[in-house]
Amino acid sequence: MKILHVVGARPNFMKVAPVRAALAARDGVRQVIVHTGQHYDAFMSDIFFRQLDIPEPDFNLDVGSGSHAKQTAEIMTRIEPVLLETRPDMVLVYGDVNSTVAAALVCAKLLIPIGHVEAGLRSFDRTMPEEINRVLTDRVADVLFTPSSDGDENLLREGVAPEKIRLVGNVMIDTLMRLLPHAAVPAQSGSGYALVTLHRPSNVDDPAELARILGALNEIAAGIDVVFPVHPRTRQMMRSLNGIEFNPRIRFDDPVGYVEFLGLQRGAAMVITDSGGIQEETTYLGVPCLTVRENTERPVTVTIGTNTLVGRDMRRLKEEADKILSGNAKKGAVPPLWDGRAGERIADALLERRAL
Repeated sequence: MKILHVVGARPNFMKVAPVRAALAARDGVRQVIVHTGQHYDAFMSDIFFRQLDIPEPDFNLDVGSGSHAKQTAEIMTRIEPVLLETRPDMVLVYGDVNSTVAAALVCAKLLIPIGHVEAGLRSFDRTMPEEINRVLTDRVADVLFTPSSDGDENLLREGVAPEKIRLVGNVMIDTLMRLLPHAAVPAQSGSGYALVTLHRPSNVDDPAELARILGALNEIAAGIDVVFPVHPRTRQMMRSLNGIEFNPRIRFDDPVGYVEFLGLQRGAAMVITDSGGIQEETTYLGVPCLTVRENTERPVTVTIGTNTLVGRDMRRLKEEADKILSGNAKKGAVPPLWDGRAGERIADALLERRAL
């Protein structure tokens, strides 16, 4: 059985690692990794392959940046000959990035079976490009591996046949659990700090919106140190802002590798983010998370975990941060099947499919 994995962006790497490892332990499985190059600098790509023990990709499409249409079209054009050359029995796509939907559409036209890892997640917000990618990928996928029961419910409501859906748990947690012992808590954790990540266009592409968020961080920094590894997209937009004097307790850093960032999360008093995966990681770690978004495709992090949606209400962000600093942080639990064995369950399901 030949499995081809398609990855292209930082979140995909954490998801492919445990699936690849689980399949490598099975007899009769050959694997091919295609890196589309959607994230193409060393901080966003190469360092993750090294830390996650993922082999060098068999193919790198070197797509790079561009508009959604251009990037998606480039991936589709460049991956088609790879699929025709390798002729896999199954293509696994991960998450909700442009690489995910582009590969899925090409496979559907070539009649190559598709497995979608992290299927069924919905924010119900079609202004998010990721939501379009999720919905389209799930419509053409042959096997849909869901991380939580809400994913099953969403797919069934959309008319997906129940036999296509496999609830396997969260593969990102597999990676987190494996690498957590290597994730050192920074020395400054003794005095406490808030960890910040921002990258979504709705937060950083509008200078006025970005300035409002940075102003709120300035206020929060009056009560706690702030560590802010700045995404390249966000740093570029920050250069266009004028007149903001930052609190000296805010430390702006370059992006870091996965293990280093995991250590930062582990030691944080709170995390302020607009990332999807970080909502999940903080829930597992038991760290309070304030998400600067109006909605989330990962509702279990709110209903079960430590996540709180604050939207774009900067007063609410400040109030929730104050609650945490006063010792009234939200308590949470780990959702079912977030146990470090999702990759094994995916491998089992793929081999069961081969046996049919």
